Amino acid sequence: MIAAIKPAGSNTRGLLAYLYGPGQHDEHLDPHLIAAFAMLGMPDPGRDEHATLTELGHHLDEPVRLRNSEFGKPVTDHVWHCPVRAAPEDRYLSDTEWGEIAQRIVQAAGIAPEGDDLACRWIAVRHADDHIHILATTVREDGRRPKLHGSGVRVGDECRQIEEDYGLRRLKKGDRTAEHRPTQAEMHKADRLGWEQTSRQWLQDRIRSAIPHATSAEELLAYLEADDILVKPRRGPSGDLLGYAVGRPGDLNKDGEQIYHPGGKIAPDLTLPKLKARLETITPEEHPTARRNRPTTAWHQATEALDTLGPEATTTGADEDARTQANISALGELIEVTAQAAPADHRAQLRSASVAFARAQRSQVRAEDRAAHALRTAARDIAHTATGPDGSALAVLTAALLWAAILAARWHEAKGHAHQADAARQAVQHLQSAADAALAPTLTELEARRPSEGTRRTLANDVRAAVPEHAERILADPGWPGLATVLADAEASGHKPHQLLTEAAARRELGTARQPARVLITRIQHTSRNPAPNRRAEAARLRSTTASVFSTPSPGTQPPTATTAPTSQQSRPRR
Repeated sequence: MIAAIKPAGSNTRGLLAYLYGPGQHDEHLDPHLIAAFAMLGMPDPGRDEHATLTELGHHLDEPVRLRNSEFGKPVTDHVWHCPVRAAPEDRYLSDTEWGEIAQRIVQAAGIAPEGDDLACRWIAVRHADDHIHILATTVREDGRRPKLHGSGVRVGDECRQIEEDYGLRRLKKGDRTAEHRPTQAEMHKADRLGWEQTSRQWLQDRIRSAIPHATSAEELLAYLEADDILVKPRRGPSGDLLGYAVGRPGDLNKDGEQIYHPGGKIAPDLTLPKLKARLETITPEEHPTARRNRPTTAWHQATEALDTLGPEATTTGADEDARTQANISALGELIEVTAQAAPADHRAQLRSASVAFARAQRSQVRAEDRAAHALRTAARDIAHTATGPDGSALAVLTAALLWAAILAARWHEAKGHAHQADAARQAVQHLQSAADAALAPTLTELEARRPSEGTRRTLANDVRAAVPEHAERILADPGWPGLATVLADAEASGHKPHQLLTEAAARRELGTARQPARVLITRIQHTSRNPAPNRRAEAARLRSTTASVFSTPSPGTQPPTATTAPTSQQSRPRR
């Protein structure tokens, strides 16, 4: 059951005309009164042919007129409107049941607290089977205004209790972190102008797309302006940025003026303070030599950053929760920038995952944004890289994003964040499709050069030894020939298949994997992409370096030189 409190209005008679009228598409059937602050003598234009809407409106507005006659400043925002709708699968509710529900809603909202004889006047009108409308005038009989602060939360909590009491569909409790729902006026305007999204939805997508490209709030606003978004910054006398609002080109009010929306009205996590916390986190500067010597691309670096979000990310505790929430927020940025930079035929599912995951990026847990430095750096590196990923790198990164989203869903579920857990699970579905599509070309290439039957039997023994509890599922997976190829390639580069399998299984549990062989392919491709170090050769190099540094050669003598060390591993015999 959903109760949606509308913005305060000023025209009681006009709202009554809609409630008792035919509706926009003749959908209003048998409009009539089902409950009110005092049913005895209450005019009902739907059932009494002598009652009029004007009469009913005057009856509801009487305390407002009395207050306005006594005080100099008239009340103009006195019309409180709250539609209450049952779920499509809910059973039929009688007028009596709907009347009881309306009474509970106005009590919870503070319109008519239980036992208060001087409360506001209100009525409930029914003109359809599945919903009612509650109308109240927010001036009490004693001339005071009701205390309605936080009424939306109280009404939502009461709806959850009503669902339980009446055996209706149980919705999840809100946590005040959801974005504002589009109003009917916004949806009608978008439809009239041929827009697929309302202005606030459109602006939210543009802001979230820009976040990975910026390192400060000022840079973010500049990026939005370059993307033809209308930006109105609010600055103090010193020029410091104090707030911002953004507008969609062509979104004008009735006077032809541009409409601007503050970030906090678009989504709770897009306020200026929260954006600054995410973008302007103080982090240690990487040494130029380390940056120059780093062998990985931005795509592999992103995968390595995601590797830090192992199963331990689901642990609890105040500090751990703050860090986990920060990483989940940064994960959304990484999904978004991956969608932007991926090849065109992979963007749709990744983009859908990014949109779905936006709700999972915020909760009532305050994020420790500094903890997400690695993920945010990876996202910005991808945003600024000049080249897109090759097929293997995209498959590996998408698989890592999928696993991270699964961990995010588990953490939210453990913390009781129902809406965020649902959002993360929706993102997982899209990421699964994206991961399957990204791996398909790589899998075809790997299967085309599968190793010999004898080699596959030897590698199968490695699988049984490394992950015995999952071995049969892995070997029965259609992706096993591709995994065998990856293991054979890795062994040719000096890696040990048993060790790679053990490490991959420890990094990503396989019990819930639909296709464990495919999971292992992406994990092992990432960890084995560089040749394994030769320990004996490295030891010889270190001995040579030590000798050259600490020994002083005599005149006429040659400095010591390193001898070539034998290889550390001979290939295993294959049958």
